Amino acid sequence: MTQLGELVNYAFFQRAILAVILSGFACGFLGVWVFLLKISFLTVAISHAALAGGLLAICLHQPVVPVAMAFSIVTAGVLGPLSERGRLHPETSIGVIFSTTLGLAFLVMGMVPEARTQGLSLLWGSFLTVEKGDLLILAVTAAITCLVASGCFKEIQAVLFNQELAKAVGIPAGIFFFLVLFLSGVGVTACLKSIGGLLVFSLILNPAAAAYQLTYSLKKMYVFSCLFSIFSGLAGLGLASLARWPAGASVVMVSSGVFFLCLIFSPKRQRKKRYV
Repeated sequence: MTQLGELVNYAFFQRAILAVILSGFACGFLGVWVFLLKISFLTVAISHAALAGGLLAICLHQPVVPVAMAFSIVTAGVLGPLSERGRLHPETSIGVIFSTTLGLAFLVMGMVPEARTQGLSLLWGSFLTVEKGDLLILAVTAAITCLVASGCFKEIQAVLFNQELAKAVGIPAGIFFFLVLFLSGVGVTACLKSIGGLLVFSLILNPAAAAYQLTYSLKKMYVFSCLFSIFSGLAGLGLASLARWPAGASVVMVSSGVFFLCLIFSPKRQRKKRYV
């Protein structure tokens, strides 16, 4: 504990804590949308698109985040039209995009060997290497996500409940679906350097899945998801500092532990047992 207390005095560790809190808010809200829309595989496809963009930026000696952000947004924007025009289920479209971006990422890594080391850093991420510019991107992403969630609460709730029913009452469900895809792309890219393209999927999905075990209320699910995401980040960061484990992996393991605890002690699960 003394070692952890000493680390808090360092600027890089303070930035890491702030990054955990900001990414926790962003991932918490995004996770609820992704989980309830049943498009959890979406974050995997977008994270690999961001990874491919980041690797390409490294090869071209360009800033990583803007190029990765562009790849993520384009990927998210393609998913909707691909589903509609190709008359495909969203999961099928996501699978096609995922295989394409995964192939592109490994193609770049295979053609440019010097990109492999930096590419691995994007794959796993590290809260301890977060810079002020990364914090600004995380802050803007978290703020936009919170504003959308609060300002369009009723519309998003209707879309999450039933897209066809939302369309029937005049809610532009397609626009909100695209908005979720767009914010997912932005959120995944914002967390690329801190959490990593491979692990961000877990931090988005696990807290939301854990929150779902505790409540039927969308508002409470938002709160629980954000709290679980922030707690997983802080606990994982502390565990990594004490045990000298990789920070990103520690955060994901804590989030998985939170999910299983919520699953075991879920009021929903206990209620089902009563009726068996």
